[in-house]
Amino acid sequence: MATLKLAKVFPPGEILRDELEERGWTQSVLAEVMGRPEAAVSEIINGKRRISPEIAEDLAEALGTSAESWVRMEAIYRQRLAERTQPGIISRRARLYSKAPIKDMIRRGWIAPSDDIEVLERRVCRFFRIPNLEDDPGLPLYAAKQSTSYEAPPTPAQVAWIFRAQRVACEVPAKQFSPSGVDDVVSRLKPLMHVPQEVRHVPRVLSDAGIRFVLVEAIPGSKIDGACIKTDEGPVIAMSMRFDRLDNFWYVLMHELGHLSTGSAYLDVELEKRRDPVTKPQPEQDADEFAEEHLVPQTRLESFIARVGPLYSARRIEAFSQVVQVHPAIVIGQLQHRGEVAYSSFRNMLVPIREWATAAALTDGWGSVLPADL
Repeated sequence: MATLKLAKVFPPGEILRDELEERGWTQSVLAEVMGRPEAAVSEIINGKRRISPEIAEDLAEALGTSAESWVRMEAIYRQRLAERTQPGIISRRARLYSKAPIKDMIRRGWIAPSDDIEVLERRVCRFFRIPNLEDDPGLPLYAAKQSTSYEAPPTPAQVAWIFRAQRVACEVPAKQFSPSGVDDVVSRLKPLMHVPQEVRHVPRVLSDAGIRFVLVEAIPGSKIDGACIKTDEGPVIAMSMRFDRLDNFWYVLMHELGHLSTGSAYLDVELEKRRDPVTKPQPEQDADEFAEEHLVPQTRLESFIARVGPLYSARRIEAFSQVVQVHPAIVIGQLQHRGEVAYSSFRNMLVPIREWATAAALTDGWGSVLPADL
């Protein structure tokens, strides 16, 4: 065995355990070779006894290593134990974990893990593009001067999601964007609303108009639906697809296009919840109206409601969807938004489409793990 080198800080006993397994030795064999009690060897392996210079000499002679390597490992290990209990380390961790959802970010591969608090702090700062943790990363929304939420400030999980979506979008090619082209985008998207599988064409249509489209799975509890994000290369529409339904996909997409058409910026959370129009900011109302009108012309929908409601049926909804040239799920979504039908009604018609959407768009989540630094 060559001189031992540490790639990561372990209790020296872990290294010793591996060495014994490699040789096929038991603890009792090593104890007999060293002429020491088996209990002493067991305590060293379990980190309960320090490796003194004398024990290091015995280990070196028994295993053919250097005594210095064992002394060095012991010193580093004990120093690390002291660091973990030193004043301030807990408060640093508390500050870091309040800044960002560290465990979720590591689990998703957004940052690499580390046992070293300084390393982890640097990685979080690099993720948010800030020089130190005291700085506010801000939100790269399309019109950053406006409020990002009309109910509460965004949570750390929501902020992290936005920054990840922005970073992922940098890998998506797109043409030059022109705000005047949003209406043309909508007209090109309209024919795709008939068949669920046609969502696979959405990324290309948006890319041709200079809009980068990405799907980033939401962090649990963040309740994010989507956002319109600003980058130096052009706008990004990011969606979480936390509801795997055709109607939700198209509603969120059109809502974000509505924000893009006016340059307003709101982090869209729980879009399916009906909210009091009195307390809803005008930009949000405008985005709602944009989405609703471009999904199903509202005068036609109101006429349908007046003629049919409340006696809705699958057959009648399907017939009306053919008239307005959209999938029945989109009509059902609009009726649900208006409170005309319960959210539990017609569930079999609200088809899932995540499989087709994620196959076509650059996706981070649902088993797809992109590199932390892309």
